[in-house]
Amino acid sequence: MAQIEEILLPDVGGEEVEIIEICVSTGENLEEEDAIITVETDKASMDIPAIFAGSIVELKVKVGDKVSQGAVICTMQKAGSEAAAPVVETAAPVVEVAPVVEAVVETVVETKTVQETQTVLVDVFVPDIGEDGEVDLIEVLVSIGDDVNAEDGLFTLETDKATMDVPAPFDGVIKELLVAEGAKVKTGTLVARMEQNIVVSSSVAVVTPVKAAPVAAATPAPAAKTAAAPVAVSTPVVVSGRKPHASPSVRRLAREFGVELELVSPTGVKNRIMQADIKAYVKQTLANASRAVAVAPAASGSGFGFNLPTLKSVDFSKFGEIEIKELTKIQKISGPSLHRNWVGMPHVTQFDEADITELEKFRKDQNALAAKKKLDIKISPLIFILKAVAKALELHPTFNSSLSEDGGSIILKKYVNIAVAVDTPKGLMVPVIKDVNKKGIHELAADLAVISKKARDGKLKMTDMQGACFTISSLGGIGGTAFTPIINAPEVAILGVSKSEIKPKWNGTEFVPKLMLPLALSYDHRVIDGAEGARFSTTVSSMLSDLRLLVL
Repeated sequence: MAQIEEILLPDVGGEEVEIIEICVSTGENLEEEDAIITVETDKASMDIPAIFAGSIVELKVKVGDKVSQGAVICTMQKAGSEAAAPVVETAAPVVEVAPVVEAVVETVVETKTVQETQTVLVDVFVPDIGEDGEVDLIEVLVSIGDDVNAEDGLFTLETDKATMDVPAPFDGVIKELLVAEGAKVKTGTLVARMEQNIVVSSSVAVVTPVKAAPVAAATPAPAAKTAAAPVAVSTPVVVSGRKPHASPSVRRLAREFGVELELVSPTGVKNRIMQADIKAYVKQTLANASRAVAVAPAASGSGFGFNLPTLKSVDFSKFGEIEIKELTKIQKISGPSLHRNWVGMPHVTQFDEADITELEKFRKDQNALAAKKKLDIKISPLIFILKAVAKALELHPTFNSSLSEDGGSIILKKYVNIAVAVDTPKGLMVPVIKDVNKKGIHELAADLAVISKKARDGKLKMTDMQGACFTISSLGGIGGTAFTPIINAPEVAILGVSKSEIKPKWNGTEFVPKLMLPLALSYDHRVIDGAEGARFSTTVSSMLSDLRLLVL
């Protein structure tokens, strides 16, 4: 008795999912738990397994179909349920004419719906964290075997701006942890596998043959001693090779590297290709290729464009006593970014200074007036620098732009958001003050106080550090006469501010003491030429020297 069952899509945690891969072919033999199709929800991708051993009779779906819970994805024949081919026994010789009897066979079909709970292994990926590059995984919050609820934290990530948790996408059990503390991850990285219980509903069609009463033939004939021809039974075709199994993020990574998945050796469960497999294949391919010292520069200008020689390893302990001190998390994250920005962009630094004698007198008068009125406002010199830079960005829009990815155009921004470097116990943080050109001195002072406190307390959110057009790095409160700040890509310029000092300045008849503020403007020479850089620097200097220019 052949038992054919419809395999239905179980509850996968979404109203409608997309089929991204067909893992089998018609006629293929499967073991229980072998993958039939792979679907993708808004949280993860998962395999839909065979609920019993058997062969594929017919596929009801194709790649790209959108299906919902209960949809029929295929029909399967259970192993061992094939109908035996009937064989007619050899008839004895008959001398006299006798009627030939034919057996009339009828079938009775019964349909039953069966529900059973199955477990599936689901990949868990890092969600969108608002960062293009890799970030540090600083803490693993769960262990293998833990029961977790949806939205429970699994891992804690730290960017150069904030910390965040990777949540569990559903209720389940942790089966595999694929990363450890200190690992580098990014959006789409496979970090764990979880076991999820799903309810599988299937319709079972049971076919039962029933023999009817014999019917005599109309014309008698002698029976020959021959065996009846056997009934043809279709044999499933066994396909030896299958399409490579990989999640959407792995397939995207393979496309980015131009890697054919069929050439990659899988190391994951059930021969699934992992991101590490793609990277290992690329490394091996590059190692086998001829090594060139120079490579073509990236079109976007974001890469180095050449291979830097590595430093030799030195054992410093043989020269004397040493101490090894780990870099902070922020230093580990920001270091590669600073290196990329410095090597990948042609920096030019324009030095200038501004006479802030009148500005400083006005600032102190305003702070004294606020204290007299018992207002909780303190105006720092940085507030006036923010206003001067915002006005200069409006007058010189090229500085308020970013270079396109292909390096063929610039993107001009119609908003003015300025980032301010803040020294914190954990390292340098760079929060962003929004719409500086639309705010007054007191409003900017309040915004700067709030965001600086959040930075020092380690409570900055991702949104607090995104969307900057330009950066100001002020070392005035610490000291120094000048420095060359590194541009924070994708911005095209940054202003460095050093400590002000009294200098003698010639007014045409005599030298008079003036409070001078050193300025250092670094800009990307691909976007900004020297003349434009000098004009921007002069604009900022002029506005700080004469605050009346800010209202023009």
